Amino acid sequence: MHPNAELIDRFYTAFNERDAETMARSYTDDATFEDPAFGELTADEARDMWRMLLGRATDELHAEYRDIHADDTAGTAHWEAYYTFQGHPVHNVIDATFSFKHGLITRHVDDFDWPRWAGQALGLPGRVLGRTSFLHSRVRGTARRQLEEFRAQRA
Repeated sequence: MHPNAELIDRFYTAFNERDAETMARSYTDDATFEDPAFGELTADEARDMWRMLLGRATDELHAEYRDIHADDTAGTAHWEAYYTFQGHPVHNVIDATFSFKHGLITRHVDDFDWPRWAGQALGLPGRVLGRTSFLHSRVRGTARRQLEEFRAQRA
């Protein structure tokens, strides 16, 4: 297995072990992360996002992952996250792409079906408004605000 594929495997293993520090150490200091919920984050913001998400999880949070492919510069993985969000069970199906430098992640993009996620995570309002930019902007704003508050508490 390519060392960068091993890095991806360690990353998701750490997720399942709720080991945010191992996940945090997987990124270069100039890395970026992006997904539909948080938008684009710096390396430090992404590190704290994982710390926040894993630290706040109170249920059977876990991921199943497969189809890891990587070479010296790029990689991909398919992963499925299972957790509870505001009392609603969520099964989020995610395709991840990675860029690497010096054996660490320099860019990480998680792509998932936003309306599907909204319908699961937010119940009826998510099913009704999940395809609207209004709901997407509102949820992203809330996620970013929670991350900023978490980061302020750590400072």
